Parts: sequence; structure tokens; C-alpha cells
Amino acid sequence: MRVLVFCLWLVHWLPLPVLGRVGEAAGSVVFRLAARRRHIALTNLALCFPQWSAARRRAVAHQHFRAYMRSVVERGILWWSGEKRLRKLIVCKPGLPLAQIRMRPTILLCPHFVSLDAAGVAIGMATSGCSMYSRQSSPVLDKALRKGRSRFHPVSLFSRSEGVKPILRAMRQGLPFFMCPDMDFGARDSAFVPFFGVSAATLLAPARIAALMGAQVIPVVATVLPNYRGWSIEFMEPWKDYPGSDPAHAARRMNQFIEQQISKAPHEYFWSHRRFKTRPAGEVDVYARPSPQPAEEPAIANSCA
Repeated sequence: MRVLVFCLWLVHWLPLPVLGRVGEAAGSVVFRLAARRRHIALTNLALCFPQWSAARRRAVAHQHFRAYMRSVVERGILWWSGEKRLRKLIVCKPGLPLAQIRMRPTILLCPHFVSLDAAGVAIGMATSGCSMYSRQSSPVLDKALRKGRSRFHPVSLFSRSEGVKPILRAMRQGLPFFMCPDMDFGARDSAFVPFFGVSAATLLAPARIAALMGAQVIPVVATVLPNYRGWSIEFMEPWKDYPGSDPAHAARRMNQFIEQQISKAPHEYFWSHRRFKTRPAGEVDVYARPSPQPAEEPAIANSCA
């Protein structure tokens, strides 16, 4: 893992167009070799877009792997490049609403597009914040990740195992909460609500935290700019009348918003995650591969006269 981190640091000196093409080429290789992840992505796309042809779903899955691996190698730029270079590559529209954030507790809600690290860096260059993250199994990679995300302004990163209390304390201290809410963390504290028409275990935490803290929810969507020019970070207007009285309804509203954003750049969404891993009672595992059918036994000719 030290070699991987060193390589990420080394390649951050390359121009972004070169690095982007390297990442995309690596993505094509991974798409062919990573059979399990390819199966997950194709299953997700089949569930969410049954109206698409199999060829179109496979093409989008291939594009996704290219975009994802590109985002991996480009983290070298996001974690180690200087602020001057990053400000040229990260385009915030209409701009980070700092004044609005400082007025009241804030959840910066960022769906799992492959470029979400660019959104985190854009925010980190302007203000301190807090977020949850999954602790990496490699201490070397974990340290690089934490340092890379906290190098401009202090960012309080809490492991999911710590629960929500550290986040609430940080928000009470005025830190915005950078939240990625659209992954399957199990049935606990979730509700089954539609995501592209498929029941998905969806976190109720955004609605509950917003209600508890009186927080505004500002959606943030990170996508790549064309021609390897960098990243676009869109800060949208705070949701009105959110969360309301029904957390499940708020979760459905959130999923509808994410669906709308996915429709603009389908291949940049994180399809290789098992979004439908947790199923309602009685439903089968959608990612299970069909068992191979046993070959028929050959007929045996009757040799009796």
C-alpha cells in the first residue's frame, strides 16, 4: 500500500489530461478483469434502467469504470497539488455559499458521484467542516486520505463506528456536515423507499439530523468538466420545507433528487456499489449469480438383445 500511495503522490505532477487518460485506460482494464464489480454495476443498471438495452447498460458500466479509475488516480492532484492549481481545476458554481452556511447548522448533501472528493477539497479550501468516512484497512492509505482531505482547513473526520454524536457536537460548534447519504448501510436507521422504482434501504439520518439541529440541507453535486479541464462543483439552493414530519417521505424526496442528477451524467454515479444489498423481508439477493445448471447425463443405449 505504501507503493500505491507513493505512486499517487508521484503522478500528481502530471498534467490532468495525461492523468485522466491514464485513469480511463486503467478503468477499461479493470472493467474486463473485475468480474464481481462488473456484475454489481450491470445488475444495478438493469434494476434502475430496465428500459435500456443490455448493450447500452454495458456501455454505461464500462464508462463508469473508466470514470471511477480516473477519479482514483486524480486523487493525487486533490491530495497533494497546491491551492493555486486546484482553484484553476475546480469550478464552483455559483460558488460556495459561505455566508449562508455560517447563518445556521448546515448539511452539505453530496451524492456518490465518482468526483465527490473534488467537492470535499473545494469546501476544505474555504472552510472547516466535518464528515463521516469509512476507515481504510491500510493505515498508510487511511493516513493519506485523512491528511489529503484536511490540509487547507481542519476537517473533523469521524469513523462510522463512532455513530452520529460526534457529528452533532461538531455541527453545534458551527461546522457544516459534508454528508454522502446514498449507500446501503443496512436496515437499521433506514427505510425502504424507491430508488429508480426499486426498494432501497435509504438512510433516515439526513432528515433526522436536519430536524434535530434545525439544519438546512444544501445539495452539492460534483461532476467532471469536459476535455480534462477539471471538475464542476454545483452548490444548489437549500431544500425548502425539509425534512417535514415524515422521515421516510424525506428519504424518498432525497432519492428523487439523486435520480434527477444521475440522469445528467449516468456513468459518473457509483454503480459498482451494492446499492440494493439489503432487501425487504422475503426478497432475494439481487446480486446472487445463478447457479450453473448441471449438464444432462448422456443417454445410455440399451445393450440387451
